[in-house]
Amino acid sequence: MSEPPASTRLYRTGGYILLAAALIVLPHLLSFSQKEILVFLTINILLVSSYRLLTLTGEWSLAHAVIMGIGAYGSALSAKQLGLPVPLSMLMGAGAAGLIAFLLSFPLLRMKGFYFLIGSFAAGEIIRLIWKWSELTWLFGGPKGIKLIPPYPDIEFLSIDFYDPAHYYYLCLIVVTISLIILYRIERSRVGLTFHAIHWQDKLAESVGVNTFRYRMLAFVISAFFAGLAGALYAHYVGTVNPNRFGVEEMVYILIWAIVGGTATFYGPILGVVALTVLNEVVLRALDVDQMRPMLYGAILIVSILFLPNGLESVVPKIKGWLAGRRDRRAAAKRGAKTEQPAQ
Repeated sequence: MSEPPASTRLYRTGGYILLAAALIVLPHLLSFSQKEILVFLTINILLVSSYRLLTLTGEWSLAHAVIMGIGAYGSALSAKQLGLPVPLSMLMGAGAAGLIAFLLSFPLLRMKGFYFLIGSFAAGEIIRLIWKWSELTWLFGGPKGIKLIPPYPDIEFLSIDFYDPAHYYYLCLIVVTISLIILYRIERSRVGLTFHAIHWQDKLAESVGVNTFRYRMLAFVISAFFAGLAGALYAHYVGTVNPNRFGVEEMVYILIWAIVGGTATFYGPILGVVALTVLNEVVLRALDVDQMRPMLYGAILIVSILFLPNGLESVVPKIKGWLAGRRDRRAAAKRGAKTEQPAQ
């Protein structure tokens, strides 16, 4: 594969630097409530990006919100009941989510397409009802969930208090950035290319020796691990988790973020969750119609499917083409002015 031109690399590097600077400065420009929204947005970016990894194999799950809940419950119990340090408990919660996904793979990945979708929904609801109504309510807290979850420990010698949403945002930003880099590298590796092959030509992949079941399981487990990590970040910030937080409504939002943003590119779902969060938290609340969120999200989904079937990510190449055209026209105009100058 040929390397991009030096000018393209320069523009790309400059864009990354500007994005990093904007993400660092952003909390200082927002109110307290807006900083909290920024924390949840950052966590949701990891959640929807992990979901996209599963879709690379062609499977769409309705249990991803519950998988996030497994990470939240696992981390909360590890910190509260076992007394583990919060950073370690967060990894334990993410590992628990990956382990449950591994166990669920054996029945669920015997199914494909619509059947996998419905099967994942049933499995997720079973887990959620165990949290809510089973004999283990003494452990999971029943409908009220787990409260008084230990927060992320402060860094006293640096005067960093993680009760401050700006400080917790920076923690989430570091964790999510590292996670996104890992997810991106997985997608660009031979494993990621195999995921794509299974999506588009699973029978052909099997014919050349690819164990499609194992690769689909691997995608499911990795996506669950990072969804569980997102749940752990959420639990130790909010300080409480309950089964209703990880219900069907939350799963529908994850689906809409992915569909509206698009799943053909790595950044597509990120565009979707950012755009819809800004719409919800800025526009809908400003108009005092936040209760209409489900209806408006449904309308946005329908409009997106009708008029933007490839998601918001399909707009990005058009914008790039328009900017490149402007740049080429300016360069041509400058060359034309230089050639006319001697004649004058």
